[in-house]
Amino acid sequence: MDLEVERRRQQRRADTNGAASAASSPDARLTKQRPASRSSSSRALLLPLLVATLLGAILLSLSVGAVPIRTTTLLRAVLLQNELTATERIILFKVRLPRILSSAIVGSCLSVSGLLFQGLFRNPMADPYVIGASGGSVLGASLGIFLFAETSLFGLSVTALLAFAGSVLTMVVIYSLARSRGQTNVVTLLLAGFAVSTMLANCTYVFEVLDSASGSGTRILLSWLRGVISTPHWTGLVFAAAALVAGVLLAFPLTRRLNTLALGDETAQQLGLNVEHTRIAIILVGSLLTSVAVALGGLISFAGLIIPNISRVLLGPNMTRLLPVSVLAGAIFLVLADTLARTVLSPTEIPVGVLMALVGGPFFLYLLRRPRREISL
Repeated sequence: MDLEVERRRQQRRADTNGAASAASSPDARLTKQRPASRSSSSRALLLPLLVATLLGAILLSLSVGAVPIRTTTLLRAVLLQNELTATERIILFKVRLPRILSSAIVGSCLSVSGLLFQGLFRNPMADPYVIGASGGSVLGASLGIFLFAETSLFGLSVTALLAFAGSVLTMVVIYSLARSRGQTNVVTLLLAGFAVSTMLANCTYVFEVLDSASGSGTRILLSWLRGVISTPHWTGLVFAAAALVAGVLLAFPLTRRLNTLALGDETAQQLGLNVEHTRIAIILVGSLLTSVAVALGGLISFAGLIIPNISRVLLGPNMTRLLPVSVLAGAIFLVLADTLARTVLSPTEIPVGVLMALVGGPFFLYLLRRPRREISL
């Protein structure tokens, strides 16, 4: 009996060794590498595909509207084979193109900001307004709408500039309240953001009461709160685009730190990462991008939630890969959403924030219903 048992053990060892040698053979390694190589090649094609899709979305958006312009006319004008009429030039370069570029900038800013905050809080349901930037922007926009409605500066309306300033100042106050003994507690940061944002947002009631006679400022504020892409001057677009580029360039090194931070604070510190400095940098960059988006488009919900999650499903949790995809996909998504919002009931426009809520609400509920292991970062 003992000899039979020993013989069976030796046979199992031989089978295990044979399987291991077969798995380590060149053919087996090649078989394992083929799916990876196909995956890497598809990722390499993804960025050019997104760039082409963005250009196609811009071309489509330029051609549709209350006054349609043929796509062939636009292509010939680009190739210098056909001149546009004076009316077409005004429609394209003073109305549609600035708004389209503005929506692309807003979409990219919200997507990158949402990606950074989701990585910081390790929660796929975090969005750009998670730490309270919206409250200060609402108060700043109210000051601009009710006191400086017709004033502009640097190609941007004073309303947009005050919304930007209010968002930035609010983030400074919230971070100061959450910081204690040289450390920033994430839960305290979220609670402070909720409290400060709620207080500032409700301060707008004072302006609504003072505007009770005409109600025009209140209507503008309500429209802004629902998210409406503005049509800024070209100077303002240059400033906004420069802020987006700066934010994305600053976010690239932060994505590598977020990959390390995903292992946990203690592990990240053991690997030499300064967790506190990383959090500060992420909050600053995310708040900058959120403030730019709010200045150009008001409060547009769910844009910074949907794109990072879809990108994560396609590419995995590597933040470095997700960043350029989020920039392009966010721009595409909001350009198409704004195009649909201004044309579906033309000449009446739907606020793009309302359209985003109709799409993003069910998506958020879908995230809530997914198992925890599937939505974890």
